Parts: sequence; C-alpha cells; structure tokens
Amino acid sequence: MAHDGQGGMVENGIVLGDLLALTGAALAPVEQVFEAARTAVRAQVEEDGLVSGKLIEEHQFAAHGLAWLATYAESLRQMHGWAERLTAEGTFGEVEQLLLQIAFGEYLSQIAGGIQMNQGEMVRLTDLGLPASAAAPLQEGAAVTLAARGNSQTARSRLVALMEERAAEITVGRTGLDDELEMIREQFRRYAVEKVEPFAHEWHLKDDYIPMEVIEELAEMGVFGLTIPEDFGGFGLSKASMCVVSEELSRGYIGVGSLGTRSEIAAELIIAGGTEEQKAKWLPRIASGETLPTAVFTEPNTGSDLGSLRTRAVKDENGDYTITGNKTWITHAARAHVMTLLARTDPGSDNYKGLSMFLAEKTPGDDDTPFPTPGMTGGEIEVLGYRGMKEFELGFDGFKVKGENLLGGEEGKGFKQLMETFESARIQTAARAIGVAQSALDVGMRYAQERKQFGKSLIAFPRVSGKLAMMAVEIMIARQLTYFSAREKDEGIRCDLEAGMAKLLGARVAWANADNALQIHGGNGFALEYSISRILCDARILNIFEGAAEIQAQVIARRLLG
Repeated sequence: MAHDGQGGMVENGIVLGDLLALTGAALAPVEQVFEAARTAVRAQVEEDGLVSGKLIEEHQFAAHGLAWLATYAESLRQMHGWAERLTAEGTFGEVEQLLLQIAFGEYLSQIAGGIQMNQGEMVRLTDLGLPASAAAPLQEGAAVTLAARGNSQTARSRLVALMEERAAEITVGRTGLDDELEMIREQFRRYAVEKVEPFAHEWHLKDDYIPMEVIEELAEMGVFGLTIPEDFGGFGLSKASMCVVSEELSRGYIGVGSLGTRSEIAAELIIAGGTEEQKAKWLPRIASGETLPTAVFTEPNTGSDLGSLRTRAVKDENGDYTITGNKTWITHAARAHVMTLLARTDPGSDNYKGLSMFLAEKTPGDDDTPFPTPGMTGGEIEVLGYRGMKEFELGFDGFKVKGENLLGGEEGKGFKQLMETFESARIQTAARAIGVAQSALDVGMRYAQERKQFGKSLIAFPRVSGKLAMMAVEIMIARQLTYFSAREKDEGIRCDLEAGMAKLLGARVAWANADNALQIHGGNGFALEYSISRILCDARILNIFEGAAEIQAQVIARRLLG
C-alpha cells in the first residue's frame, strides 16, 4: 500500500480516493447481468404466460441461483450506499475503504465466475440459462478494475494489520448507525463480555440452561420489550436496535442472543393480529419478561410445509378448544408460560386456510417435571449446538385453550398472522448470524495472534490473514444488508425479499466464518475445550431454522419471478 501523492491510497493501481466512483459505476453492469438472468430463468419457468410452481421446482438450481445473484446485487448496492453515507459524514476511513474494495472485488468476481451457494454448490451464469457472453458487462470498465484489483493479498494484509492496531474497537469499520444505536451496542457488548462469554462454553458443554439470572438481567435491560410500543410497556425502539442487541448478545452466545426471539415473534403476532384485550393482557407481560413465550409451529412430518399441519383444535360448547397432535423443535418450551400455537380448526381443510393461532397458556416446568400442565407431554431433543434453551418434542392430548386466547378472535387466520412475523423474524435471525460470525472472527483472530508456528505468529502467514480479512468483509456485507431490511421494516415498507436475502447471506457467512476460524485453530479447533468447536456447532443451525437456505432461496426466487 502506497500513497498516490494526492492524499489518497494506491492499491494495485486503484486510487482509493476514487473508489466510490468505481463502485458506483460497477452497479449498473451488475444490474444488467441480473435482469438478463431473470429474463432467462423466467423463460424456463413460465407456462402460458404465468410462472409455474411445478416448473420452478424442475429448474430449482437456476431459480435458487437467481436468488443468490439478486442477494449479491443488493449486497453491493447496500455496501455502496453505506460508503456514500460515511463519506458524506467525513468518516469513510482506510478500514472502510478496504472493506468496500475487497467486497466489490470478491463479489463481482463471483458473479462473473460462480457464486458459492454453499460449500458444495456453485452457481454460474450458464446455470441460469445465459450464454458465456452474458458476463461481458462485468469484463470492462469499473467492474473489471475492481474484480481484478479489489480483493488483492496486499489489501487483505493491510486490512488485518489495521484490525490488529484497532483491536479495542467493537466492530471492524464503522457500521453507519447513529450514536444512540452504537451506545446500545456498547452496553450489550459490555454485558456479553462480562456475563456471557466467560460462561457460554461451560453452558454448552454441560448442555445447561442459560441461568434464570441472565434472563432476569436481560429483562431489566429491556431486551424482551425492545420493539413493543411504549403504550404496552415496551421501549418502542426500531428494528435496527433489535439487530444491534441480537448481534452483540449472539456474539457472546447464540443462546443468549436468541432469548429475545420468541418474545419478538409473540409480540409481532399480537401487535399485528391480536384483539385490543389480548394486546393489553399479553404485551406488558412479555415486555417485562414476566411471561416467557415459545413458538409452537413445526410438526414432525411437515418441516417447512406449514400448510399441511395436522395438529387439531376442536371447539366445545363453551367456546374453548381442545388441542390434539404433535409438535417438534420447540425452543425453550419447558420454561415458557405461553405458546403461540398453530393448529387446524377446520377439519375439512388440507391447506393453510384452515389454520388458527392460539395464545396457549401453560405452567413452566423444571428438570424433574418439565411439562406439568394437563394434556401436554414433552421430551428433549439432544442437539449439536444452540443448547442454552433446549429443544423439545411436544405431544398434546386433551390440552385445553380458552376461547379468548384464539388470536384475533377469528378462526382461519393463523397462517396469515404467522406470515406477518416472517420479516422481523428473518431480520432478527440475520442479526444473530452476524453475531455468531463476529464471534468466530474474535476467537480466530485471537488464536492467530497468540499461536506461534515456525518462529512467528499464525497471523503473519498470508492464507491465515486472508481468511480473517474475508471474515471481516463478509460480516460488514451481511450487516449492511440486514440494516437495510430493518430500515425498510421501520418505515413500513414490505421487505420480505430483503429480509430473506439478509438471512440467506448471513447464515452462510456465519458458517464460513466458523469453519475458517476452526481451520485457523488447526487440531485444537477440533478439541471440545476450545470455544470455536461450540461456535461451529451454533453456526450450523442458522442455515436451517427460520427457513432453511433452500426454502429461503425458493421464496426469494418466487418473488423475483412473480
């Protein structure tokens, strides 16, 4: 890295003072390639002028590849917008320049040569039905300059050197959030460092619950009422605040970062679909942490196909309901006071239209009697990671729910009500993924600095420092995409597409970062005593829950093609 003599930095011929002009100019060819790809994929999945679900399944690789291409295009737009905002504030420094340069260099190269959907699936433009010549817009001008020179070894090494110099900073590069949100970040980072990180690995190894003391402290800090309106006992803060809190708590331990997820889902359901009486009763209790909710949607044989749920809710002459059926992968079920429970109230239906949502009350259990409520049984599912709240299978046989606890007081609205929570849930999951990815970077960086091999620290080896640099870069990419989704949600703009993209990318980044951090640890990373072994296990679930990566890509593709 050398100076250009005019105050800018020169990296392999790129004057970083002109970097914004280059990245801005590179967006148009990316959009051109994406539109060509969308046209090509649509031609494969259209029948009589309409997009066919059957044909999307037949051409699933192409459809999902389009979703990934759209995610990359949106990611680059958001990175460029982030850089523009920081430049306008006068805070776009060398770290931020390097993050932007490497991000564009890498993602432009992948768009042209093949996007890594996961570690075993690479999608190329030809897979989308495009000729090899379709990449031509990316092989000239700003795009080719950035692809050729943006993600260089020199840039990666310089970024890691700056990361070492600025180790005391909470994030690698400025996030672009306002001072209030960064103060919230600092508060929860301090809490995670003092009260979570020193104990998280022991909780994991022993498969222990997160202590109630932690839950009580988080309640006092407002975690469970963060986005609940002030009229109902919450703080009425933005979804961006939820992202920051979820990031930093998940950075300490994903289980702690996920404690607020069930409260967020329950509150969203009640705010969007509940009666005024239900809002007045439940929201203050959830906000204060007095009532711990859990989400009871998935069944053993349905997975993501919620429309085929079989759990039944039968109404009696008093207007109350009796629940019969089985549920699985229910997080924190034993400790919960109320379940947001999805069941079929129309026995003649076989799709989502016959489903209703209930606020089903139960008594919290303990280790000896986890499910003391009559009509309800449960057994723990032993899991690789994500352990602090425990996972359960539940059985309902004669379980009673008051009629007043039918969400919204109307049957048949359950699936629609649930759909209204997907945006927030996926934004929050993307934020959790960023936290796990950051945790992997933290431990990988620390180990690379401390571990000596062949007379020098591991971080001095280019392939080690290169891994760390890309970890930091992709964290910022996923972060900007997630914050963009949160801003849209706060502004009342439909953002299921962007939230899905954020979750899709964030989950992949978390897994890649955890895997690379473990690789930096070498054999020690495979030892249970090292925290990276836990982080790897925790990262793996992010590609599965809140919509598996394949389901997420399918949903994104249908929106893009519809």
